[in-house]
Amino acid sequence: MTRVRVEGFSVSLDGYGAGPDQDINNPLGVGATELHQWLIPTRTFQQALFGKDGGTAGVDDDFAARGFHNVGAWILGRNMFSPNRGDWQGTNWKGWWGDNPPYHVPVFILTHYARPSIEMAGGTTFHFITGGIREALDRACAAAAGMDVRIGGGAHTIRQYLREGLIDELHIAISPVLLGRGEPLFEGIDLPALGYECVECVASEKATHVVLRRQARGDG
Repeated sequence: MTRVRVEGFSVSLDGYGAGPDQDINNPLGVGATELHQWLIPTRTFQQALFGKDGGTAGVDDDFAARGFHNVGAWILGRNMFSPNRGDWQGTNWKGWWGDNPPYHVPVFILTHYARPSIEMAGGTTFHFITGGIREALDRACAAAAGMDVRIGGGAHTIRQYLREGLIDELHIAISPVLLGRGEPLFEGIDLPALGYECVECVASEKATHVVLRRQARGDG
């Protein structure tokens, strides 16, 4: 059965999933790279992003590796694909990750502007969805063919799916960093009312890993 998951989403101590002033030079916002210091050195990240051997093992790598297990499709907000706003200005931009992105499965990009799909090396195909979060989820579930769908972010995209109760499990990594400003992950979200409970909490030297799961409701 397909589950909808968020994996390895990093937030600051003050609750921000991205920093302020996002642009091509600061795709995560100013200061937000520090949120991911638990992830970047891991062997999972080094292999997925750079094709390198080596990297750290332990708790952080365990959570990073879990995030790729049984994932058959991804959903991303547009900001996770491109720094541009408005209509697509040509088709030269093909994501932040070069010719061989780390997904290796279909990826569905939420956008208001249509664009032809892009086939990349390594099995990644980017599809651009203009019909909203449910259309993206329907198409991702179909593409996943019984495997899980991973929602990669950003914070605004995750909030949309949380509000609709469409995320089954959410792993966040709380980094010991204060951003002060940026994009809050849980702003306006009443997680207990939506049925989410904390089912796991594990600390490493660089993050506290928290797993939230949506419990089954008898009222549907």
